[in-house]
Formats: sequence, structure tokens, C-alpha cells
Amino acid sequence: MGKHRPNALQWVWYTFGGKLPAHLSEWVLHDVTCRTWVLRHLLRALTQLTPLCVAVLLLPGPLYIRASSMVLGLLVGLFYSMSAMVETNEHRLIKHGHAPGIGRETRAIHRDLRRTTREEARRRRQGH
Repeated sequence: MGKHRPNALQWVWYTFGGKLPAHLSEWVLHDVTCRTWVLRHLLRALTQLTPLCVAVLLLPGPLYIRASSMVLGLLVGLFYSMSAMVETNEHRLIKHGHAPGIGRETRAIHRDLRRTTREEARRRRQGH
């Protein structure tokens, strides 16, 4: 990954679907293809859902109804976000100038490399 990362405001903009400056496109590729890409996607989804949760909690009415509504909304929102996570991340990459399919290809390369590294380490341990 390059030296450039988005600042806090840029990250929030990016989280809500905004396009980052061109010098951050390498970071976007890292963001959606690194080992923790699923957790990063989950964090972006929770960030997007936070304003709605706050709004529900500020509504009048019994706290247990507001809290249960918020939890149900979070579960539904996270379900839909996670079910479309691969496509959403591919769209982010295309928006930032990367070729279609590069996210899946890069994640597959990383996965194969980790698998090969683990297998080589296991062979070395067994050989000694």
C-alpha cells in the first residue's frame, strides 16, 4: 500500500459512497482487498447506519421500543450490506479508476499466496 491514506473527513465521505482524490486510489484497492476487507466493509456499513440509529433513539416513545427498533434496523441493514458486499466493493474500485473484476482477482491472489505460504511453512516444520 502507498503512503497516502484518507483523512477522517475523506474516509467518512468515502464510506457514504463519495469518490476520493486520485492519489488515494491505491489505498481504495488495499481497503477492499486486504486480509481484513470484510471487517472494513462491516465498519463502513455500521458507520452508514449510525445516523439512522441515533434518529430512532431520539424519537419519542418507550425506550424498549426505540432500542428494539434500532437493533432490528441494524440487523436488516447489515444483512443487506453483507449480502451485496462483493458487488459494492467492486463498484468502489471502478469508481476510483480500477478495472472491473480487479477486487476479486486481487483477493484471490492474496488468498492463494497466504495458502502457499502456510503450506510451505508446514512442510518445513514437518521436514525437520
